[in-house]
Amino acid sequence: MEWTDFKLNKQLFQAIEESGFSSPTEIQQKCIPLILGGQQVIGIAQTGTGKTAAYVLPLLMKVKFAQGTEPRALVLVPTKELAVQILSHATKLSKYTDLRIAALYGGVGPKTQLDELRKGVDILISTPGRFLEIYLRNEITVKQIKTLVLDEADRMMDMGFMPQLRKIFEVIPSKRQNLLFSATFPEKVERLMKEFIEFPERVEITPQATTAKQVEQEVYHIPNLRTKINFLEHLLADHEGFNRVMIFARTKQNADNIFRYLERKKLGPLRVVHSNKGQNTRINAMNEFKEGHLRILVSTDVASRGIDVVKVSHVINFDVPVFYDDYVHRIGRTGRAFQEGKAITFATKAELYHIQKIEKLIREKIKVKKLPSEIKIEETSPEEALEMAREIDRQKKREDPEYGGAFHERKGR
Repeated sequence: MEWTDFKLNKQLFQAIEESGFSSPTEIQQKCIPLILGGQQVIGIAQTGTGKTAAYVLPLLMKVKFAQGTEPRALVLVPTKELAVQILSHATKLSKYTDLRIAALYGGVGPKTQLDELRKGVDILISTPGRFLEIYLRNEITVKQIKTLVLDEADRMMDMGFMPQLRKIFEVIPSKRQNLLFSATFPEKVERLMKEFIEFPERVEITPQATTAKQVEQEVYHIPNLRTKINFLEHLLADHEGFNRVMIFARTKQNADNIFRYLERKKLGPLRVVHSNKGQNTRINAMNEFKEGHLRILVSTDVASRGIDVVKVSHVINFDVPVFYDDYVHRIGRTGRAFQEGKAITFATKAELYHIQKIEKLIREKIKVKKLPSEIKIEETSPEEALEMAREIDRQKKREDPEYGGAFHERKGR
């Protein structure tokens, strides 16, 4: 299909051409006609496949031109980062229209957002918490909302947004078009769907939790934290190959430690983002990375979604995620828009359990690679060895509740 096969106006075609979208992706081909036709739609597709444009383009076409002051479409997202990302996409695609698009999110004072709302908004992008906060101040009139989009529904469920979503469903008009998009479709998302969508068209581009084909995946078995650091330094010494890298850590403390170490070794330019960083700091860091001013972005899972950078050469999972869907989202930061990418995962003995679970989720084996011989293998500290042994005990107990555990047996003797 070509873009001209869709019933869009010339203003949108012009913006699409300028955005460099050569041809529509599979999810865009399937969802755009359904949404334009007024259908209720559930779109399931891996990250990096063009989900945002799949609903933003028909939304811009339906709303068409600025009218009144009240929003006519509402897009709900789980994080500030994603709200900013979608606002940026929608603003580019609506460049040749007079549509007014605004984003509401926490972490900053509401004054600027309120000023924008009062001027009049056609499409509103918001996190559930900030939407309710401003609605309860009587600052949002909802009676004109004809379309509701829930983006990254799986993450909304993981973050416990269900009570807030129910309140929003109660206050916005019941006669509306509902669209739900998600990279994965676990049971809890299915339950959510049944609460607010009737007779939807389900568009599943790939089986859920499928990784992008153009991402090459590797896992290295690494004995401890200090050896992980040695290997990371070794990889990043290749400035040409590892030219734009995202490094994911499980905790804020690990992310900060990695950042400080790499900065000391002058392997940047780099920044670190996690939930302790202020909203503006996070947005600025992501924009710098996107614009190519940074070589490395170190992050917790706060950035595994909601950042769209086309030429990320590598994703490095310094720690294996314990929420397995996050693996799909993390590695989806590379191999976007038909580019090739590589995802490298470091796994200690205690993390191999999670690798097995991830392989089950993505229905494929991750290629195991050997550590290069020049990497210095450090001694595992007694504290780390003990913590890993305890973690392996917990995993065995999870699989077999009857398992007493090595520590338990010793205690018994």
